[in-house]
Amino acid sequence: MNALLDTQSPVRHRRQRISLPQGAYFPRAVLHVKIATLHAEGKPPQDVRKQVVALFREALDHGRKLAQTAFLADGGGLACATRLAQIEDALIREIFDYVTTYVYPAPASPAPEDFVIAAVGGYGRATLAPGSDIDLLFLLSPSSRQCGERIAEAILYMLWDLGQKVGHSTRTVKECLAQARDDMTVRTALLEARLILGAPPLFESMRARFEREIVQSTASQFVTAKLAERDARIALAGRSRYLVEPNVKNGKGGLRDLNTLFWIAKYVYRLREATDLVGAGVFSRSEYRLFRRCEEFLWRVRCHLHFLTGRPEERLSFDHQRQIAGLLGYSERSGLASVERFMKHYFLVAKDVGDLTAIVCAALEERQAKPSPRLARFSPFRRKQEAIATGDFEVENGRVTVTGPEVFARDPINLIRLFSVADRNGLAIHPDATRHVTRALKLVNAKLRANPEANRLFLGILTSRNEPEIVLRLMNEAGVLGRFIPEFGRIVALMQFNMYHHYTVDEHLLRAVGNLAEIEAQRVATELPLASEILPTIANRRAMFLALFLHDIAKGRLEDHSSAGVAVARTLCPRLGLTEAETETVAWLVENHLVMSDTAQRRDLSDSKTIATFASLVQTLERLKMLFVLTVCDIRAVGPGVWNNWKAELLRTLYWETEVVLAGGHSAIDRKERVAKAREQLRQALPEWSSLDFDAYAARLPQAYWLKATLEQKLLHAKNLNMTEVEAPAPMTHIRTDPERGVTELTIIAPDHARLLSIIAGACAATGANIVDAQVFTTADGMAVDTIFVSRAFRYDEDELRRAGNIVLAIERSLSGQVRLQDLIAARTPQAGPDRSVFRIHPEVSIDNTLSNRFTVLEVTGLDRPGLLYELTAILSRLSLNIASAHIVTFGEKAADVFYVTDFTGEKITSAQKQESIRRSILRIFEPAREARPAPGMGAGGPSRPNTH
Repeated sequence: MNALLDTQSPVRHRRQRISLPQGAYFPRAVLHVKIATLHAEGKPPQDVRKQVVALFREALDHGRKLAQTAFLADGGGLACATRLAQIEDALIREIFDYVTTYVYPAPASPAPEDFVIAAVGGYGRATLAPGSDIDLLFLLSPSSRQCGERIAEAILYMLWDLGQKVGHSTRTVKECLAQARDDMTVRTALLEARLILGAPPLFESMRARFEREIVQSTASQFVTAKLAERDARIALAGRSRYLVEPNVKNGKGGLRDLNTLFWIAKYVYRLREATDLVGAGVFSRSEYRLFRRCEEFLWRVRCHLHFLTGRPEERLSFDHQRQIAGLLGYSERSGLASVERFMKHYFLVAKDVGDLTAIVCAALEERQAKPSPRLARFSPFRRKQEAIATGDFEVENGRVTVTGPEVFARDPINLIRLFSVADRNGLAIHPDATRHVTRALKLVNAKLRANPEANRLFLGILTSRNEPEIVLRLMNEAGVLGRFIPEFGRIVALMQFNMYHHYTVDEHLLRAVGNLAEIEAQRVATELPLASEILPTIANRRAMFLALFLHDIAKGRLEDHSSAGVAVARTLCPRLGLTEAETETVAWLVENHLVMSDTAQRRDLSDSKTIATFASLVQTLERLKMLFVLTVCDIRAVGPGVWNNWKAELLRTLYWETEVVLAGGHSAIDRKERVAKAREQLRQALPEWSSLDFDAYAARLPQAYWLKATLEQKLLHAKNLNMTEVEAPAPMTHIRTDPERGVTELTIIAPDHARLLSIIAGACAATGANIVDAQVFTTADGMAVDTIFVSRAFRYDEDELRRAGNIVLAIERSLSGQVRLQDLIAARTPQAGPDRSVFRIHPEVSIDNTLSNRFTVLEVTGLDRPGLLYELTAILSRLSLNIASAHIVTFGEKAADVFYVTDFTGEKITSAQKQESIRRSILRIFEPAREARPAPGMGAGGPSRPNTH
């Protein structure tokens, strides 16, 4: 029972084998004695029921504790699952004995030949996870129906009293068959039925009739239903097997996929045990060993997950990945953290599960048990098929395959040519061909990698105008891509342990290439109008595709991945046939692929120095176009919800401003002229104002205001600021939804004071609003005009306006002193999500006077948490810093906030001593103990924010 499988575990330390007799896990003999003692005085069962339940609970807890101890010692996932199933079997047998001895003794009990308890579903496989439910079938003969149901009910009540979740049915053989005909779930459950106790002839009669009357003639129907069920399950759990928080049970490449392929093979080939897969010709011996290794690894992870959480948790979240990596013995190596090495192994196992699924599907097609060729479950593409003019390939069942396994040995270029043929003809690849490819991978060697024809074919696949993402993914699944491009092989199944990236690095790169192909095909022109307009004008599309394919190729190394990626590009591009100029373009794009995103989200785009600095880096319009498109594709490939209209607007603004500079346009116009033009534009929009009134109003506003605020904002401010002089009490607030940019704009006009922005940030934190940007101005007479942009939370404006109203109410009540911000924030229910403490982010504070002509740029990065912006702005207020603008960015668990500040006289922070004081004060709030303290600087005092914005 306790023998471990050869799992090829990466665990390096020696584990102790645990081999205990079953009685040690569940001491039935001891229980018999204790229960008999309770009934020795002839008390009725109901009088001692609580004590009996307590004895069963004690025995069950004891057995599970021993099973957990054995698991932690020997590490066997399947062994643990088997032990737990055997403990459950023993418990059910003991409860049955108790019920038939004391509760319903003979003749109230059914005859031995008329009653069966069988395990079905997952429990029927004699494996049970620590937190799993159990599924039971009470099989009765018609003559013993009444007393059998009474026994079943008593057993179930006892199990429920023990806190067990039980799925159950009470049926005769005839009823089992009737239910199985109509319900695929019942059919699957019966397929794995296992006798726990009772009459073997009755159980075997049911199983024989089930196979003869149901299974024998419905193989195709069952296969179709199970594959459809798998697709629906994967859609719920996440379509990619490379999600960074995978579902161990239900996700793509998880345990349920292994179960499904065995169910299908068992049903079609009439098998009883997994070992029979080899004899039936479905798996080779090596493939069967792979099946067992995958099963063992996934069970090992699942058992750890259930024991850690104390519940049937199936999602391998960030909170538990690091803990399980430690329990499995992974260590840091070659620039990869232990948790990243563990998750890389996990994703490689998930890929192996996918390969095994493809093998079973291919075998089913040969038996015509699978109705249609749908192995490739990526977006299928169809084009007019060209003639396949070679003797090495042919079309079978609508997919390209090889004429024999020898085609690769005869010409290793065929390992690349196969995928090129699939691309040119719009065909999926037959799983038999993929199987032959995986067996010939050793032929992908240095000689093949240096072959000009092989490289030409690969570059054609990468830059194809068809569906390069699909074909590249097929190459990756088959193992060819990582061997042909060894640098890509290093990042296959590599996860990044953070909340920002949703996929492994290789999956991210393939999705990025897919995004580029979508833009080129004009399939997302409505969503991405500027990128769709720009891409056809880019002269060098080969460099564009290759740069996107390589931009994260050097992740997982000790050195910076952008810099390391340059060396990869300069080596790989000439090999693939790119010119020297193209190679340099690719290298530049790889090195700078994060710059445009960083500048757009973390810099003041109305600051002329920002645009000038970015333009000096980019230098040419062609580079600007390529970097813009690459950035769009990169962000969209990070994961669902990462790309939004706000980021799109920021990138477009940066593109247009830089394009004007590179083209020698009006962005280089003197600042005073631009201010004058903006004032004149507002003057024309206010025809009812007298010249005297307008000049007086304009004199109240700082110069930066005219360059940063939109005309719509200026009109709103003019109306409200004009009222502050005569009638309206401050503060005044205004809400404007902006569905195009995916943000909601909150305007707050109030008498300025040092804590104003901090109070606004705190009120947003208290209401769960995510601030993405802030514009802050102060008039000459001391009125603050602050515009806060928060992420949109609702699809419909009425819902979003209602939410924004709650945010504004919290701001107004906080400003008026009706509530204490600390109380609001403390009362907010934390949102469900990963425990951020599992992430290791070293906080950093950068103070730079070269990025702006007028302001000191203060950059703060560290572990994000609710209320962090509130604390940061409170610190800056206490330090007498004047915030001109704030740019708030969160990359998953990492906060990356930028403040444009001056001192209280409106000057840059040039004193080294003052800079160091700022740095120390900010870093202090990232200390663990600080999170429990109130935000600093929240007293009534403090300097006023000067009117020099």
